[in-house]
Amino acid sequence: MSQFFDVHPDNPQIRLLRQAAQILHEGGLAAVPTDSSYAFVCHLDDKEAVEKLRRVRGVDDKHHLTLLCRDLSELANYARVDNRQYRMLKVATPGPFTFILDATKEVPRRVSHPSRRTIGLRVPDHKVLQCLLEELGQPLLATTLIPPGETQPLNDTDEIRARFEKSIQAIVCAGACPMEPTTVVDLSGDEPVLVREGRGDAALLGL
Repeated sequence: MSQFFDVHPDNPQIRLLRQAAQILHEGGLAAVPTDSSYAFVCHLDDKEAVEKLRRVRGVDDKHHLTLLCRDLSELANYARVDNRQYRMLKVATPGPFTFILDATKEVPRRVSHPSRRTIGLRVPDHKVLQCLLEELGQPLLATTLIPPGETQPLNDTDEIRARFEKSIQAIVCAGACPMEPTTVVDLSGDEPVLVREGRGDAALLGL
């Protein structure tokens, strides 16, 4: 049975987020708000939690998972970033962008793309999620909270609770999310490639 944490979107109660962070540290799955939609998240270094995340979401190991980072310095621990890429990242973070980058050895092979050794990374612009990441002290592995066989993410935490309270361990409620996917940019090649246009303004990056 999942624990439900009702937090203020602008002034989140740190004691509640500390409890949610502890659940994640212990290998639990959580539903959390982001600046695009709600997401399933788990601890990066817990193999069982990652497998459970894929199972609950209904995706295989070819599905790109995303690392949610607190800031660019943390992101740089998990991706190889040159000066050109860093300038683009600086313009777009924090914000609703996901960047596909070459993963460093800090990223377990099981969570990177199986054939390319790339990983999706982003720095979300959401107060509650940023505070949770601060309490956790490391990135979270995430995937959009879309039920298996469906195409749209859930945005109502009561519905999330009704459908997933037996399969995830925590739900962090901070009200509705924007419900628009992130803009995805592949920076793993010689030139940046706009993979998906979403909430982030691609013009910021000259794309």
